[in-house]
Formats: sequence, C-alpha cells, structure tokens
Amino acid sequence: MKTGLIILWGMCALPALAQTVVKKDAAIAQMVSEVSAANIEANVRKLVSFRTRHSLSDTVSKTEGIGAARNWIKAEYEKYAKESGGRMTVQFDAFTQPKSDRINQPTVLKNILAILKGTDPTDTRVYIVSGHYDSMPTNVMDSVSTAPGANDDASGTAVSMELARVMAKRSFPSTIIFMAVAAEEQGLYGSANVAKRAKAEKWNVDAMLNNDIVGNSHGQDNDLKNNSQVRVFSDGIPTIAEGNAAQIRSLIGNGGENDSPSRQLARYVKEIAERYVDQLDVKLIYRRDRFLRSGDHVPFLQQGFTAVRFTEMNEDFTREHQNVRTENGVAYGDVPERVDYPYVQKVARMNLSVLANLAIAPAQPQNVSMLTRALTNNSDLKWEAPAAGKKPSGYYVLIRETISPYWEKKIFTTATQITLNYSKDNYFFAVQAVDADGHESLPVFPKPVRQ
Repeated sequence: MKTGLIILWGMCALPALAQTVVKKDAAIAQMVSEVSAANIEANVRKLVSFRTRHSLSDTVSKTEGIGAARNWIKAEYEKYAKESGGRMTVQFDAFTQPKSDRINQPTVLKNILAILKGTDPTDTRVYIVSGHYDSMPTNVMDSVSTAPGANDDASGTAVSMELARVMAKRSFPSTIIFMAVAAEEQGLYGSANVAKRAKAEKWNVDAMLNNDIVGNSHGQDNDLKNNSQVRVFSDGIPTIAEGNAAQIRSLIGNGGENDSPSRQLARYVKEIAERYVDQLDVKLIYRRDRFLRSGDHVPFLQQGFTAVRFTEMNEDFTREHQNVRTENGVAYGDVPERVDYPYVQKVARMNLSVLANLAIAPAQPQNVSMLTRALTNNSDLKWEAPAAGKKPSGYYVLIRETISPYWEKKIFTTATQITLNYSKDNYFFAVQAVDADGHESLPVFPKPVRQ
C-alpha cells in the first residue's frame, strides 16, 4: 500500500515521527489580509443607524426599521456582485411567517442571500456563512424601542458582508452563499426557511457557518478581556438522529459520540483558521449551543446538514437584549462603541480561511469504511473517490487517541484502502481528500463494514 507524507501537530501522544510544516496557500492568505476592520465597523454602525431591526418593525421607512435595513444589506451585496464577473447573484428569500408566540400576526420576512456560483459544473457543493440582521430590546415583542443590536448580531452580519466583498472578486469550484437572515430573535424563523428550502431543493450543503455575537472581547466583568479566542459550538450526537434509536445505537456502538459531521467541521475550523489567522485560538465547545440556548445553525442541523456556531469567548449580558439605558451606574444596551472591531476582523478571517479552503478542496471521500471481517489489532480502512468535482491527488488518513479532542496525525496515501498498525480499539480514524496544493476536504468518520 503506497503511503507518503506524515504530518503531526499539537501535543501528540502517538509514536514520534518527523515534523512537517503545512504551508499556506498564498491566494487564501491574500484574501485573509484583505478583510478590513474598518469596513466591518462601518457596516455595524450603518446597521445600528436603522434604530431597530426588530422583525416586526417598520418595513416602509427608508431610514428606520427592518425594511430599510434589509434593503440596504441587499444593495451592498449587489455592489460586491458587480466585481464577480456575473458569478454572484443577490436575492431576497421572502416568506410569510404565521402567527406564533413571538409573531403577533402573519408577517412577511426576508432573508438576503448573495450566491457566488461555483465554476465547476460537476461540483454541486454549497457552503453557507450567515449572521442574523434582526435585533431586539429587552422585550422580545417590542418593535418600537431602540434596539441597536451592534454585537447581536450586526457583528455576524458584517462578517458575512465583508467576506462577500472580498471573495466576490475570486472564483471557486463550489458555490458559496453569504447570508443575512431575519427573525432569529423571534424563533430562528429566517434560517429555518432557508434550511427547509435547501432540503426541498436538494442543495448539497457541505458546511454551514453561523456567526452570532462575535464582536465583544470583554465579558460582563471587565477583567474578562479576551481578544484572541473564539468559541465553536458543535453537536456530538447529530441533531437529526434524535428519536432514531437505531442510528443512535450504531453511533454509540462505533464509539462515534464525539465524531459527528459537525464535530469534524469544528476540528477542521480550528486547524485551518489557526493556520491562517495570527493570535487566534479556536476553542471547541462540545455542545450544540450555549447552555439552554440556540442559534441559526440549529435549523440546518435539523435538516441533516453539517453546521457550527461561532461566538465570542465571554459574553456581556448587560449588552444583549437590553434597552439602552444607565441603571445603578451600569450602562446597558448593545451599542457599537462596545464592539471590538479588530476582534471581529479575526473572526471574519477565520471564516474566510475555512470557506476558501473548503471551496477549493476536493469533495469528501465516499463510503469510508472500517473493515471488520476479522479480529485483528490492525485497522483496515477503505473508501471511494469523491463522486464529482476535481479529482484528489490523494487522501489523508487521520488518527487520534480516544481521549484526544484533536486529530494528532495525518498519513498521506494515493490509494483508497490502507492497513494501519494501530488498533481500532484504541484510536479513532477519519479520511479526507486532498489536492496537489494541500487543500483538504472535511474528514469523514468511518462506518463499520463486515468485509
């Protein structure tokens, strides 16, 4: 079996082998460098200028309310699209949300999608980056009071917009959608509509990145300052497996409780982002979202797609869902002066490096299997080439100890089957496709096959 390059990183407990430095793609590094904190700040402040972006607020005014905000976002995306040579198109994803607990009457809501079409007609993969542009004050049904929503979530919307500005000038084999969604605060309705549409229209969504509350480097106590770390939330047992006893039994029997597709995406984010963004420590948080809370990635998980959420390290709850005021000497309100724009820039650069690497890389290998016909202390893996898109130059077989949160070793091979002198009882494995320039697909965790 032909094997070649072996890569190690981190504190590896596996047998020591030669270190290999993974080189950066100069084109991705250039895009990362073009992400501008000044542009992000300008977009956040413009979104705040609409006074409120509550999903039930004014839709007629040209200067206030959610209608003015969504029209401006769409117009900005259209400006970026002019640099795409016709590859980027912009659309409203409009739908009527029925009356519910947080929608007091049937309401037309609009998401904004800027779709950068992939250049390879055989590559159907879709990557989505999103933030929600609606905001709220203390009372979730108050559509009149000022609700700046600078951090929650003009920051995430500004990330999506800035990436569209930079990436529209380039071409990628697969499609990237830059998205701003409505009604997150009312019940994730905007993202749910896009997720259901993606399922119904059979979009091949390979990964969805949700940016929500990504702009504050100070926690509620000022001594909790952290401008170098960002949290990535990912589910372990896939959300879509809830209620499916057979699927859950298979997952547990295979030891894959910590190896869902979304958890693979989270590990991928850490590796790629830290490759391209200086002074950034990506913290993997092993839960679907914050404690008893939710976000716009969840509807995508519910439709069976791979998705994660990005959020700042320490939230300041005096700034979230609060009327702007000073009370007992404490300033409340989600105002733009409290956003750390260089920090948002890092988060945006993280998103860009991951999106670009994925969109350039080959698709995932198919039918990745752990062969189990015979009892042995070796591990036999087998897989098939991606069904479409560019042909890989080879594959990385990833290995880690069962107690390790990160992949510890990469073994390169040009074959589609390999026998490793590592016991499947003691190690976890995955396989990813890679091209000649080192762009890696998402890893795929093997399923047991008796062969």
